[in-house]
Amino acid sequence: MSEELGITVPKKNFGEWYLEVVKKAGLADQRYPVKGFPVYMPWAMFMIKRITRMFEEEFERTGHEPAGFPVVIPESSLKKEKEHVKSFEKEVFWITHAGKNKLEERLFLRPTSETAIYPMYSLWIRTYQDLPLKLYQSGQVYRYETKMTKPLIRGREFFWLESHTVQKTAEAAQKQVEEDMRITENVIENKLGIPFMLFERPPWDKFPGAESTYAYDTIMPDGKIAQIATTHNLGRNFSKPFNITFTDEKEEKQYAYQTCFGPGVSRILSAVVSIHGDDKGLILPPELAPVQVVIIPILKKGHENKVKEKAHSLFSELRKSFRVRLDERSYRPGFKYHEWELKGVPVRVEIGPDDVAKGQVTIVRRDSGKKLAVSEKDVKKKISDILKDIFDSMKNRAKAFFDENVREAKNYKELKQNLKRGGLVKISFCYEEACAKKLKNDTGAEVRGIEFGANEKPVNKCVICGKPAKKVVYVARAY
Repeated sequence: MSEELGITVPKKNFGEWYLEVVKKAGLADQRYPVKGFPVYMPWAMFMIKRITRMFEEEFERTGHEPAGFPVVIPESSLKKEKEHVKSFEKEVFWITHAGKNKLEERLFLRPTSETAIYPMYSLWIRTYQDLPLKLYQSGQVYRYETKMTKPLIRGREFFWLESHTVQKTAEAAQKQVEEDMRITENVIENKLGIPFMLFERPPWDKFPGAESTYAYDTIMPDGKIAQIATTHNLGRNFSKPFNITFTDEKEEKQYAYQTCFGPGVSRILSAVVSIHGDDKGLILPPELAPVQVVIIPILKKGHENKVKEKAHSLFSELRKSFRVRLDERSYRPGFKYHEWELKGVPVRVEIGPDDVAKGQVTIVRRDSGKKLAVSEKDVKKKISDILKDIFDSMKNRAKAFFDENVREAKNYKELKQNLKRGGLVKISFCYEEACAKKLKNDTGAEVRGIEFGANEKPVNKCVICGKPAKKVVYVARAY
């Protein structure tokens, strides 16, 4: 394997490995002359679009409709919700001029779209018969991230989707939050094989302006947490300043209840790359892979035509069922093997003169490297079975890694020791912000929240301050 093509850093050195995989697998080019704004290459963009479409299909299946709101928002809209403006005003990119003319009111690029969408909702909604309103949009958002940027994991422009719903009652809003949770599980776990825990974030770390925030956290190979999606129950905290009201069945005016949901497509792809990959590069879930099957003809003098004919015939047949690439480039077979392994293609089909003579092909799995001779007539079914088995194996392996990195601590010393090992640590906690700040200052770790639906009761005093514990929470270091 050439040094230029192959991965030279083992995955245990995660930070270096990640950057090398992103570069050599053709995911992103960081040489664009604005920091935090890499160029995403075709291999990454295919997956970004595919993840986006997975969520769009779930949204539409559950009654959401697509919409498109402007990327520019007036400053006056940002200031309508006080908690919201305090959180985002330091992160926004401001537009102050159009050509040579100074704008009368500053505009900013959306860091999230509440302040773009809700002024319009106040115009559209009139009576209870207009509810529920469930819209979503897909695109990019912009935040002036001051921490170190890393492609897909943390940047200043990133891909995501956001749904914004308006409901008649608090109960309907909470049901919508639970629907968002099912959507997330259907995509992230069931199609991409990424395990996560769902946390209700503590009051001091909610989305600005929300009544409650629910975060979907996964564990990366270096033990840090990546938050890959969030759902927020906004209550009436935005409907009041934005005047989103409806007339109910009794002809009385009511403020609406709202929710919003943001799956972070860039972060989700970073988790796929990081959690499933190995020392050779990417290992991609079959549902996501730009190429599911690559066919590599192995040419030997005197047998070229028969091998090429068989490869083309197989390509024509398999492309009816799979995303297939026939690699006829003049490189040596070994070079091609390494390149497609680096790019994470789930199945490789090799066809040489001996295979043609025997009426078979050789199938190689990316996840295990296992080779299998398969009769030509059985190839299509065998590939289908292998792709399913590959995904099941990937999902199980990722879940085992996740479970191994969830621990419990009964005192502060034990907590610090476990945090050095990475992952999530469960503790009894007083649920006071001052104690969370002490933890952050001492260790760099954060309180991620209470596991949703677990209803765990603390059995010890707060492991940080020793006061009576009120909640069981999970803590970790995060991106």
